[in-house]
Order: sequence, then C-alpha cells, then structure tokens
Amino acid sequence: MNSLLIAVIIGFFFGLFLERGGLGDPRKLTGVFYLRDFTVPKVMFTAILVAATGLYLLSDLKVMDLSRVWIVPTFFWPQVLAGLIFGVGFVLSGYCPGTSVASLASGRVDALVTMIGIGAGSLLFAVLYPSIQGFYVSSAMRNATLPGVLGLNHWIVLLALYVLAGGLFYLMERHERRG
Repeated sequence: MNSLLIAVIIGFFFGLFLERGGLGDPRKLTGVFYLRDFTVPKVMFTAILVAATGLYLLSDLKVMDLSRVWIVPTFFWPQVLAGLIFGVGFVLSGYCPGTSVASLASGRVDALVTMIGIGAGSLLFAVLYPSIQGFYVSSAMRNATLPGVLGLNHWIVLLALYVLAGGLFYLMERHERRG
C-alpha cells in the first residue's frame, strides 16, 4: 500500500512539473518535428543523463545494487517498429502518454482524444498479440544497455553522451536563435 501511495505522489508531481514546464502544450511537443522548439529533447536528454549518472555513481559507491534495477528486455526490431508507430502518434496528436494525462488534467479535450487513441491501440495490440507473438519476441537482446552492447565502461559511454548532448544542445540553441 505504501508503494502505491508513493507511486501516486511521484506521478502527481511528475505530471505537475510536465505541465508547469510547458510540456503539456502540443505545440511545444511537436515543435521539435518542425525544427522550431527543442525544449523536449533538451529536457529528456538532460533527464536521461542525470538519471544514468546518479544510478552509476550510486552503484560504484556500493550504495545501490544496479543488478536489482529492472531493465525492460530488448527486442530490437519490434521496438524499432513500436518507436515508429509511437512517433507517428506523437506527431499526429502532439502528445505522448504522460503529457496527454497532464494536459487532460489542465482541461485540454484533445488530450482526451489522444488517451482514447492510446487505449484503442493498446486494445488492438492485445487482440492481435497471438498472431504477432513470433515477431514480438524476435531479435531478443535480453536486458541490453549501451555500455553492455558496446563493451565499454559506463563512464566512457556517459562521457561520450555528455559530449554528444553538449554538441546537440549547442546546435539546437543556435538553430532556435536563428528562427
């Protein structure tokens, strides 16, 4: 029961910060696809780097056992296809699942339409699953991580990602200033 309460509290604040940060606005969310607003990739890349750095630091300091952190199993080609479907839905609606909930809470009816679409797509997947199960479990890579796939120390991979992020942030800022 405590875990559920903590999850609800974290979810509430996650949605609140999404909305307060402007990420409940579909124009801001789709702005990246039109090369006008790069807020979303900057926020997401920053969140990924901060979380990865924190996890690896806590693991290296023996404060946390990283092997106890659940990683979604990787099925390369099915997840590439799912990413493409997700991307099309994102561009068409202007929302991802989290931002649609945050936007609905702030009164946006188009977010409700998106949530209905997400529900319908999930139901369609459940109905079709028996016939696509073979593809769904194909190209299994177990619990793949970038350091594991590359065979490199996690700090080297993180350093490369920080350099990549810095370069991308610079280019995005420069592009936004020109627009």
